[in-house]
Amino acid sequence: MRRRTLLAHGFALTPLAALMLSACGDDGDWAEGMLPIKWDRDTCLHCMMVISDRRFAVEIRGGHRNDAFKFDDIGCAATWRVEKMNQYPWLAQTDFGFWVADYATHGKKWLNALNAHYVNGPTSPMAYNYSATAELQAGSVDYETMAKKTSSFWPAGCTPGKAEAPNLPHTTSSQKI
Repeated sequence: MRRRTLLAHGFALTPLAALMLSACGDDGDWAEGMLPIKWDRDTCLHCMMVISDRRFAVEIRGGHRNDAFKFDDIGCAATWRVEKMNQYPWLAQTDFGFWVADYATHGKKWLNALNAHYVNGPTSPMAYNYSATAELQAGSVDYETMAKKTSSFWPAGCTPGKAEAPNLPHTTSSQKI
């Protein structure tokens, strides 16, 4: 008799347990159209580092297959976008998903990366050092200005020994970062 009671209670609790476990799996308020980022498991498409700092995460999604591309730093995303314009012509448009974490909310809110404001200063995962904000701030720049600066060089933390930085001070075009 005890066995039957235990089994009956166990099956009754199964939906509740499933609901509780499913709530643990997705910790983020994702923008409409975004695929969830699996923190500390997904890797940046550009530098191959694990995406773990929620304040700087980025996702691009679009094309005829609605592919999703995830990045650990807006500098990686902007540089990758410039590099891949020929391969993915839809990147030149403005009607694709391009989200960046709002630094002020510690990555709980997502902004349209093309419309966000970028503040230079806080150390970002790949040392591009731009954070996204929803509001215009003193010294902030628009996406195009930030992308032009970040795509002109690779910081030291991004694929060490492979990138050249001719536009950085105290280097020559033959020096590696």
